[in-house]
Amino acid sequence: MARRDLLGEEHAEDVLSGAIVSRLLTDACADRRAYKKWTGAHWRIVSLAELEVPAQEPRAVAAAEYDLAEIMRSLKYGVAVIDGLVRRCGSIEGNTLGACSRFGMAADPRVQRLAEGLIEWQWPDGGWNCDRSASGRRSSFHETHAAAWGLHEYYRATGEAAARDAALRAGELFLEHRLFRSLATGEVINPRWLRPSYPPYWHYDILQALLVLSRLGLGKDERATDALDELERRRRPDGRWNAGTPWWGPLGGNRTPEVVDWGRSGPNEMITLNALRVLKAAGR
Repeated sequence: MARRDLLGEEHAEDVLSGAIVSRLLTDACADRRAYKKWTGAHWRIVSLAELEVPAQEPRAVAAAEYDLAEIMRSLKYGVAVIDGLVRRCGSIEGNTLGACSRFGMAADPRVQRLAEGLIEWQWPDGGWNCDRSASGRRSSFHETHAAAWGLHEYYRATGEAAARDAALRAGELFLEHRLFRSLATGEVINPRWLRPSYPPYWHYDILQALLVLSRLGLGKDERATDALDELERRRRPDGRWNAGTPWWGPLGGNRTPEVVDWGRSGPNEMITLNALRVLKAAGR
């Protein structure tokens, strides 16, 4: 991906033979709950999509089916509506929608239902929120970035303009805040947003926002400048980026373990790749 996206070179590597992809595909449906952090199928299919596992790869599709079935069961109970706003964790449907769209499943009626639901549940400010106690004045950045990505991937797979428009509205929400600043004070909303981690899972940070914006074609918007400056400031002298505090626990541990080692400290491959991608998209 680095050779292609950063250097413009062709490559013919077999992604499926890589150690990380092989491990993610092994026993992907073993957990009873697809959403189990972070070993469940839900999280694995997002990582597999980002590592560009080919569409229709049987093990990836099986894991996506497992995750999709769990979401469909949850939707049987309807969605909560409080003060006229749907309280739904858009990151769940968004991650599943994005991965399924990448795996060639966009024509599945269940996937279509996820896209339609996200469009229907979008808040007036362009985001999503599952917090039942939220005032309704502002949605959740955490729940919004994955929803925007999923709708973008669905648009790419189907050409559905409504999905594209909803994703762009979410991008506008991030840009309105210059990705990490309070509208009221201009101060940093959350310092951890400035220290990207990988995988982000459902968590928001400036790198994940910049990646989504670049995929939406908004990477050169001047309102992303502060976040791009901050990203460049965090670059190591050797040109790479360190991993922020990871959301996942050590392999084999008892507290939110992962199934692969993404790198818990020091320079991180995926963070570095994505940082260079967004800088290139911004013309830097």
